[in-house]
Parts: sequence; structure tokens; C-alpha cells
Amino acid sequence: MTLDQSFYIGYISKTRGLKGEVQIFFEFEDYMDLEFDVLFVEENKKLIPYFVDELKLQKNSTAYATFEDIDHIDKAQPLLRKKVYLPNEKMPVRDPDDFRYTDLIGYLVIDEHHGELGEITAVQEMPQQFIATVNMDGKELMFPLSDDLILGIDAEEEVIEVELPEGLVDLYRE
Repeated sequence: MTLDQSFYIGYISKTRGLKGEVQIFFEFEDYMDLEFDVLFVEENKKLIPYFVDELKLQKNSTAYATFEDIDHIDKAQPLLRKKVYLPNEKMPVRDPDDFRYTDLIGYLVIDEHHGELGEITAVQEMPQQFIATVNMDGKELMFPLSDDLILGIDAEEEVIEVELPEGLVDLYRE
């Protein structure tokens, strides 16, 4: 298994207890829809398979997992902060009408008053709203993804048109 034959789902964040159990933090949005019979852990740019004995999904984007042949904390310790992957054929299929703010990564942002601002490099979920980060001439411009600010989204052209609050863009240009 190589990196291009797999997709990233998260990383091993910590150990739990003395029997080799680890916590996996998911950065893959639909982690509840995944199959976990075998996980691939990146070690020295290679994917090593780990067969799952037990996996308990949590609601906070984490899971507790035990692997075959890892029965002690000392065996689990080297897995900390390692990236976890699954084979591409296990990628869940999403409904084409299921559009999410995270799908906007890579879209070009055009402001009604300032024109082209740059490409969205990240979308973060905050308690009250989603925040887009735009690479604007090497600086990070951040703005809320709010219905009040979004004028239109062109999925085919990968463009989002916005009307940002007065002064926001100027703050980042100084």
C-alpha cells in the first residue's frame, strides 16, 4: 500500500491505559462512515498495516483502538503522532448534493469591492460559524462563511463571490 493508494483520516494522539490502547484523532469529516478492520500507519514514509482488535468511536472526532500484537503501552508508544490512512476503496461515497463549507478549500475568493483576494487554503469550524482562510499575497486573510457575506458560489469554476465588511481586507493589506 502506498500513499497515493490511500487517504488520510487522522493521527494517533495518545495512549490510554497500560494495555496498548491508543486514541485516534480524526481529521476526516465522515469518520463515522468508515470501516476499520485494518489501519495503515505512516512510518518512515511507508504505510504499515495494523489489524484492529477493537475500536470504540467517540462523538468528539476520536476513537479508542487496540491493535493485534500491541498489548502493552511500551509497544504503543512509538505510534504516537503518526498519521493514519485507509485504502482508497474504503472511501465513503458522498451524495453529490451534499455540499459542505470544507468543499470550498481551493476556491478563488472574489470580493465585490476589492476583486480577487486569493484561494481558500483552510476552513475551520468554530462554535458559532465556519471561518475561511485565504492566502492573500502571502498573508492569511480570515473571514466568516456567513450567508450575509456570501453573494454566490460557482462550483464549476470553483469561485466564491463575497462582500466582506468594510475595512476587513484593508486590515490584512497593511
